[in-house]
Order: sequence, then C-alpha cells, then structure tokens
Amino acid sequence: MRIATYNVNGVNGRLPVLLRWLKETAPDIVCLQELKAPEEKYPLQAIEDAGYHAIWHGQKSWNGVAIFSRNEQPIEITRVLPGDPEDLHSRYIEATVNDLIIGCLYLPNGNPAPGPKFDYKLRWFERLTLHAADLMASGKPVILTGDYNVMPTELDVYKPERWVDDALFRPETRAAFQKLLAQGWTDAIRKLYPHEVIYTFWDYFRDAYGRNAGLRIDHFLLSPALNKRLRSAGVDSFVRGWEKSSDHAPVWIELDDK
Repeated sequence: MRIATYNVNGVNGRLPVLLRWLKETAPDIVCLQELKAPEEKYPLQAIEDAGYHAIWHGQKSWNGVAIFSRNEQPIEITRVLPGDPEDLHSRYIEATVNDLIIGCLYLPNGNPAPGPKFDYKLRWFERLTLHAADLMASGKPVILTGDYNVMPTELDVYKPERWVDDALFRPETRAAFQKLLAQGWTDAIRKLYPHEVIYTFWDYFRDAYGRNAGLRIDHFLLSPALNKRLRSAGVDSFVRGWEKSSDHAPVWIELDDK
C-alpha cells in the first residue's frame, strides 16, 4: 500500500500537475496540504474521476488539507486540532482509511521569527504533540504526515548556516520536532535513509531545484504498530521539475499489508 503526502500549493491552479502525478504513480492514499480553496471550490469531480474518494477541509486563499483514498471512503475523525477553539485555520484533518488512522497536517511556517507568527507555530506544535500522545497511547496504527515546516537536522537543509534564524530551523522548532519523535514516532525517511541528502522542497528562486538547493520539510511519522510494515519510502522529486508545479514534491511510503 502506497501512501503519499503532497503540499500542492493551490489545488485548482496545480490541478493538471496533481492529476498527472496521480495517474503516473497511483498512490492508494493521498494527503494534500495548501489547497488554497474554500470548501465549495474543491475539485471533487476531478478527484473522483481520477479514481479517489475524498474528504477535505478548505479555506479561502490559504491553508487547506485533504485526504483521499483509492480503495474506500475515508471516515473523518476530526478536522480540528484540539487545544484552541479560536484557531480557525484549516491545517489538520484526521480519518480512518484502510484500518489506519491518518492525520494530515500543515504546520504553520512561523516567519518572521521571533514574533507572533512564530509564537503561533510553537503553540500549534505543542497542541500537535499533545494530540499525538493520545494517538500513541491508543496503540493503533497511526500516520502523522504532511508539511511540518521544520528541517530536523543540518542534513535536511542546503547550506544550514543560512537558515539559523529562520522559523523552520530555529532551535525551538527543531526541539519541538524532537519532543514529538520522543513519544515513539518513527521518521520513515530517516529510518530507511539515515545519512542521505533528501529534500522535499525547492524554492522558485535562484534555480533552487536545478542546483538541488532544497529542504526536507515534508515528513511521515509512524506509530510503533507500523514500524515493521514499512517497506520503502521516497520523494517524487521529478514532479518538482514539471511546468507549473508546486515548490514541494510528493513524498511517499509503502507499507506491507497486515
């Protein structure tokens, strides 16, 4: 079973790219971030025509997350990350799919840092960590995936010395990610490729993709129930080179059946 996450950076503007990628790679389950579309503008018919059942949480111009599945309708658990009833950003959706609990997330960017946006990022991270602890305690097979907006280590960023003051690489951000991992989650890419340079994002400026000057900010975290089922993982970096593509590339894992 192949599961993928993709910050599509505008689902309607990038729809031809998304549909081409779905046709060429045929993932079983897909998590999208940055839909940048309200509920009524989500291209449900196009996704269904591509062979998927979908749930989504949209927002006009910003944010937005979705989960869709080739085999069955995702059963929504929640579309709100607990802990702040006043937070109206569409950044989290959780569902049961194929006997898995999947949380699709778009963690705040946090720049400029320090500042209110960085404070919001850290608060959101703490809420995620608290919710993740409950999911971990359930003992169920859980995947937390999406755009975390954090480079966990220097291996995950091109020229790390240039990013020391950025919200995605500040010590507080990386410490928050490590605190989350310490609950027992497995970073799927790093489990299989502990020492390789792997990126999931390349800026549109200064030919970042051509120079492979990237960042690894899109992650798969797996609960212990899934560790032995992880077979392979990778990044469809070629998609970043397509015309009018997102600045992110799809990331995927493959799990053995139970």
